[in-house]
Amino acid sequence: MKAVSVRELKNNPSAALREAREHPVMVLNRHRPEALLVHLDDESLLSSPGIRRALATALYREESLSLGQAARFSGLGIGEFIRYVSRLGIPVVRGTAATVREDAEAVDEWRNGSS
Repeated sequence: MKAVSVRELKNNPSAALREAREHPVMVLNRHRPEALLVHLDDESLLSSPGIRRALATALYREESLSLGQAARFSGLGIGEFIRYVSRLGIPVVRGTAATVREDAEAVDEWRNGSS
């Protein structure tokens, strides 16, 4: 494993990304580990269902992926993904009771208008 400083990463990110194609690269901030660069094109890494599911879950929790995007990325069906994140205590329906009620009313209006 190679290590690069934050400054090296900032000055030449392409070099660190090229290096990550070969093996993980540790990013150091003041000589302390800050991050790990892993090339995601590596089929051995992303072929593991556990890794894909963990990445999808983390990205969904941080609201970087929508529910549908996260389900697709994880390799699970949307219903299966909903059950999975619910068991982890991650809310599938986000917002306050009022916003959820407003969304439900909007869906009802849309369904009634489209029939």
